[in-house]
Amino acid sequence: MAWNGQVATGPVELNMDLVRGDESPTEITRLAYGMEMSLGNFYQTMGQRMEDKEVIELLSQLASIEEKHKQYLLEMLRSIEHAEVDQAALESDISTTILEGGFDTDEFITKNEEFMRTVTGLLDVAMMLEAQALDLYLRFAEKIESGDATEILYKIGDEEKGHLAALGRLREEKM
Repeated sequence: MAWNGQVATGPVELNMDLVRGDESPTEITRLAYGMEMSLGNFYQTMGQRMEDKEVIELLSQLASIEEKHKQYLLEMLRSIEHAEVDQAALESDISTTILEGGFDTDEFITKNEEFMRTVTGLLDVAMMLEAQALDLYLRFAEKIESGDATEILYKIGDEEKGHLAALGRLREEKM
């Protein structure tokens, strides 16, 4: 499962239009929260479409993990704003059409649903999404002008590294 020298390809500017470059720490955290929320919704939606009990259970587990990611970002947002942030109000004000990694939710489902019908396929897709999210957050950090917002992106990136490691361990258990 270790890296064997393969290199990802694709345009470096992909999804960079999601940030202007002058975002505040609050804006960056809200953007990340929306992508986490969208990914959790995605896993729930996919769970309703699947028939394999083990895949459905794993999708539920992945959705639960995204809830924990949202809580981490909510606490970060509260710390940034030095105020209580109402989660329901926050969620009603955030777009959930973009998954972590910058993918359009509906388009992603259309292109990848067949891969998520097995546990290992689903874990591969989940790992790909987390890897894409890490990559996107790091590319955002290069574009963002605010040092505080950049620091937040690196913290979120560190969280994504942890998520990738956990998914990797889970995939090894399932093989």
